[in-house]
Amino acid sequence: MDHFAYRDGVLHVEDVPLPAIAEAVGTPVYVYSAGTLRRHARVFKDGLAGVPRKHIAYAIKANPNLAVLRVLANEGYGADVVSVGEMKRALAAGIPAKDIVFSGVGKTRAELSAALDAGIGQFNLELEEEGVVLAALAAERGLRAPATLRVNPDVDARTHAKISTGRKENKFGVPIDQAPAMFDRLAPLEGLDLRGIATHIGSQLLDLSPLEAAYTRIGALVAELRGAGHRITHVDLGGGLGVPYKAADVPPSPADYGAMVARVTADWDVELMFEPGRVIAGNAGVLMTEVVWVKPGVLHPYVIVDAAMNDLARVALYDAWHDFQAVTPRGDHFTANIAGPVCETGDTFAMGREVDRVESGDLAVFRTAGAYGATMASTYNSRPLVPEVLVDGDRFAVVADRVAAEALIAAERVPDWLAG
Repeated sequence: MDHFAYRDGVLHVEDVPLPAIAEAVGTPVYVYSAGTLRRHARVFKDGLAGVPRKHIAYAIKANPNLAVLRVLANEGYGADVVSVGEMKRALAAGIPAKDIVFSGVGKTRAELSAALDAGIGQFNLELEEEGVVLAALAAERGLRAPATLRVNPDVDARTHAKISTGRKENKFGVPIDQAPAMFDRLAPLEGLDLRGIATHIGSQLLDLSPLEAAYTRIGALVAELRGAGHRITHVDLGGGLGVPYKAADVPPSPADYGAMVARVTADWDVELMFEPGRVIAGNAGVLMTEVVWVKPGVLHPYVIVDAAMNDLARVALYDAWHDFQAVTPRGDHFTANIAGPVCETGDTFAMGREVDRVESGDLAVFRTAGAYGATMASTYNSRPLVPEVLVDGDRFAVVADRVAAEALIAAERVPDWLAG
């Protein structure tokens, strides 16, 4: 459930009509619902009611806007970060350092040092050398870095290849069969508190069976490590729950997921950690756009909108689906192609799709754009970075400015030897 609904023929977000935001801010613009963020955060937490010890760290990469993070911090969420920049965002949003988990396959020595100095709660190690370096950096500071070893269970998540992370050929984690020997070597290091295992097999999962298969393998590894004398107190199960981008998508509910987790992990005796991202933010946002032209086409007309692939990259990257809806629908439909103004054939959002009939000047939205939308935006074609708006009840505020071409140009320099 989200808080985007039609009232008197006009699409609203909570109690605010979308045309009011377009008039105040312009288009394209991301619009988020604080009420939906809160609801999703609570539903996910409630779904884990059967898990006695847990820590939920929102995956900041899904949507790192400070206002979004503050909403989730107020709901008691920690943060899963994959860069120092994301760590700084989490801290700036009021998330305590102890509730921050640092994941990611390419943490630099400078990032490890900064995270140690900030006092974050956990490092998820991606390779043995990272653990050795982290231990040395922590020992220099008189610390023991709390850490888990990320394990690749070689389970096919059955999702898009570019967001699958748990197969043996993926770059993430260490092979599960190598984990025991690696644990033996890392655990004794003076600066390391190697306290458990982490895993994450992919994103946008619509079926629980791959997750259950992965967790079952992790449970066997936990038992093996304990049998070898290791202390295992934490297991990070990652994220990955999908959201309904289209009507045919029927993802498992957080309650179904929580029941599976409680059953599979019943005898683990650990604190379980979770990294939800898309499932919290995805349906909490839309990208609102204006129709520039309806251009005749050979097979179908092209609806040219002012949003482009640089604003919402998921379609070009993954052939992803986002529902396209008129803000003030006329009641009839037509078959059309939806495309942006960027000079790439790949700047198309839909081809040959039945959608609300629109005309030049109409407003429309791409739904389910709250995750991996603005966070992946670029300035390709020297287009402004898209602004972001948060709605809370009958109030709305710009929570990220439109970054115009003039600001981008001002950040660049022409060397003296070319200036003359």
